[in-house]
Order: sequence, then C-alpha cells, then structure tokens
Amino acid sequence: MAHLLHQTFVDQAHRAPHRIALIREGRRSSYCEIDAMSAALASSLREHGIGRGQRVALFLDNSEQMVAAIYAVLRIGAVFMPVNTLTKADKLGYMLDDAQASALVTQHALAGVAAQALELAPSVRHCWMVDDAHAAPAPPLPGQLAYPAAPQTPAGAARDADDVIDQDLAAIIYTSGSTGRPKGVMLSHRNMLSALGSVSGYLGLREDDVLTCALPLAFDYGLYQVLMGLALGATVLLERSFTYPARVLQNMAREGATVFAGVPTMFALLLGMDLTAFDLRRLRLVTNTAAALPVAHIRRIRDAFPQARLFSMYGLTECKRVSYLPPEQLELRPQSIGRGMPNEELWLVDEQGRRLPHGSTGELVVRGSHVMRGYWNKPAETAQRLHPGPLPGEMVLHTGDLFRSDDEGWLYFVARKDDIIKSRGEKVSPREVENVLHEIAGVREAVVVGVPDELLGEAIKAYVVLDADRAPDARAVLRHCQARLESFMVPREVEFVAELPKTDNGKVRRASLQ
Repeated sequence: MAHLLHQTFVDQAHRAPHRIALIREGRRSSYCEIDAMSAALASSLREHGIGRGQRVALFLDNSEQMVAAIYAVLRIGAVFMPVNTLTKADKLGYMLDDAQASALVTQHALAGVAAQALELAPSVRHCWMVDDAHAAPAPPLPGQLAYPAAPQTPAGAARDADDVIDQDLAAIIYTSGSTGRPKGVMLSHRNMLSALGSVSGYLGLREDDVLTCALPLAFDYGLYQVLMGLALGATVLLERSFTYPARVLQNMAREGATVFAGVPTMFALLLGMDLTAFDLRRLRLVTNTAAALPVAHIRRIRDAFPQARLFSMYGLTECKRVSYLPPEQLELRPQSIGRGMPNEELWLVDEQGRRLPHGSTGELVVRGSHVMRGYWNKPAETAQRLHPGPLPGEMVLHTGDLFRSDDEGWLYFVARKDDIIKSRGEKVSPREVENVLHEIAGVREAVVVGVPDELLGEAIKAYVVLDADRAPDARAVLRHCQARLESFMVPREVEFVAELPKTDNGKVRRASLQ
C-alpha cells in the first residue's frame, strides 16, 4: 500500500500505462503521458535546486499541466500550493510571501497577475511557464523557465525522492479568506491519503468510473476528484470551470460520466436548465459539499437523476471531509449531513469544551489521521482550532461549526458560530430560515444575515436570487416565512439581487452582505 500521495498515481501509471487518465476539451491523456510530464517537470525542478520541504505554488488552470505539476512537486519531496486562477495579485503575493515559496508554476495568460505578485514575494527564485497556445505574449517573469513541453523522461525513469515519510507535508491549501487574511492549511501525505481512502471507500468509487471535475483544483473538493480518480486507475473528465454548464453536460453525456461533484451554486444553475436534453443515464453518483443543499433542491436533483445515488456531505479544508449522509437516508432525514466517515471520531462540545450526549447542540469536534497539521506560520490561529485529544500528544480539530445531533447521532448543521443571528434575545440559525426560503417556487438561491438594529439587536435580512422568469414579490416571500417560522425568525427585509457574493469555492461571503 502506498504511503506517499504521489505513489498512488505512479503505481497506476506502471500498472496500466495506456489507460486514459484525463479528458480535457476532447484531448485524452494516458497515465503514462501524465507520468512522463510529471517526471520531466520533477527533473527540471530538482535541477534548479527545488527539493524536500520547499513550497511550490501552482497558479494554473485546470489542465494536464496542473495535474502533472502536482505529482511532480510531490515526487521530489516538495510541497504543492494550488492557487485559484481568479486570485488577484495582492492576495497571490501575500500567499507566496507567507509560505516563503521557492518556485511558481503558471501560464502566459496569468503572467501579468503573477508579475505583480512576485514583487511582494522575494523568496520565489524560479518560475516555470506553460506556453498557452492562445495567450497573448507576456514579458518574462523573474527566473522564468519553460514548463517541459513534451515528455523528456520515460515514464518511471525519474528518481523520486527517497527520504520523504508520510508525516512530511504534501500540500498547503489556503482557505478562501472570507474573513480576513487567508490561512495556509498544512496537510501531510498521511492526512491526504487518509482522507482519500475514507472518501473513496464510502462513495464506492471504481476503476471504471469517469469522474467529472468542473471545480477548481485549488479547491480541495475539486483537487480530490483528481487524486481519488487517479489513485484508482479511473478517468477524470477535467473541465476548465462551470461557467458554461451546458457545455459541461454535453461533455459528460459524450464521455459517459458516472460521477458528478457539485456545490449548491452549481446545482442551482443545473435545476434552471432542461436536463432532459442531455443523456446522463450512466451517471451513478452525485455528491455535494461546501454548503448544505436546500431540501427542495435535494428532491429536485433526485427527480432529475433518478438512477444516481446522491450524497449530502460536510467537510472543511482543515480535514477535507467530516461526514456523509448515505443516500438511503435522504427520505428519512433530508436536512441531515449524516454521521462520521470511516476512520474518524466525531463529537459535540459545549462552550467549556465538555463532551455532549446525542440529542444536544454544540460545536463539532473531529478526531482522525486526516486532521491538518495546523496553519502555516500561524501558531495562535492553530491553537484556536487544534486542541489536545484523548491520547497524549494527540490533537483534535474544533471546527467552529455548530451542529445538532438527534438521539441516534445523525448530525444537522446549525450555523458557523460566528454566523448565529441574535434577534429579540433569541438565537437564530441562518440555515433554518434559508431552508424555508428555498421552498418558494422560483427562488434559486437565498441567504440571510443579521444587520444591526437598535431595538432588536440584530434584524434578519434576506437576500434572494430568483429564476430569470420570476418577478420579485417581497410580500409573498414574507408571507411564506410568517406561515412557516416563529415570529423572531421571520426576515424584516427582503432584497432581490442578481447574484450573491461568493468565495472562490462557491461559498457565500456573508460578511459582504452585513
């Protein structure tokens, strides 16, 4: 069994070299082709002094080069840092400097942003550049080198680092930074292999699967579609983005996709389309995380894909995944995000950190080998989230999320601790109000926040995105809420907006609405 993350892929490349690993924009890349690309870049990185423990930022579109670069960095014992291509120069510069990155791999289309960022990051010595066929010429970056355009090293011939152990860092993934500066989540090989194995296991992923990834690889949910698929010898249908959902669905139909991973914003777009126009009969798994799906959307997704098993899941970058709801439980408890996945322990604690019994509400704590090593260069923030566990020297993750458990231990998301609205002396879970808003026909997305109010402390305000053919009617929205919610939970104001502000991974930026 592989004990380092990249070995899961390299083993498959040796076992079935000619099997298709990636499909992107009609191009098929075999396992041996990606392996050779990875080996060539690994050799170039090593030749220029990049080695064990050094951080390499990957500022690339979803592409064959991005996937090969991940494994290239790992096989020399370095640490990869995936960065979303929508990231602005100042934020990119902050991440590069914070991590003291030694190298950057990017592409011509992003060279302008990269150049500005590098002015803030003197630690970066070399930049490898992918030659975009259609990108406008750009001035060279400091220390610029060409990303190996063609495999220069036969698959498997490059020497991988032999001094790396599973406790070494594999990746630093920066959080979205929805509140303040982004933090670098440190993940070891062991952390990532543990998560990969547990998630692949409960989903029942198979070697003959075609996994659709239309999420950025800088987002751990997108990243793990590739890591899990290539660890199993499966095929990944890699999309640049979900900007054009009809195109993604056409590709899924053509390639016989069997797995689709989405977030609520993606499903909201899909449910506004005529899905019968696409032959998706081979789709057998649909998964959701990042935020909970409204119950109304769950039912519509199941109607749209009756042959597919739908998994509602909950996770966070600090440990990848926490829980999942088995599809056979959806009818019984559609609002639940399930129970713990294999090889982990979960419990709730009160404000004093005392463990609570089933049937309580409290902060969720996660124990397992997938829990992060901490935040890079941020000991105070790490101490807030990682607390001593049951065994000497062990640390467990305090998620900062409030959950309710029923008598059988099934979990129900209440709110981020910081998102709880305190109105009229009562605590209001935004999620509970949002579920009711999503029951209204024509509501595509909805979010509620607390806004300052001299009388109430905080008043509840709802932001609603409607389907294109619906006319706003705030009074109808409020009447529905009054009929379904306690008076202190009813929004005082409804504002219709064209879209909601989102982080790079699709979560709503609540702080931008308050």
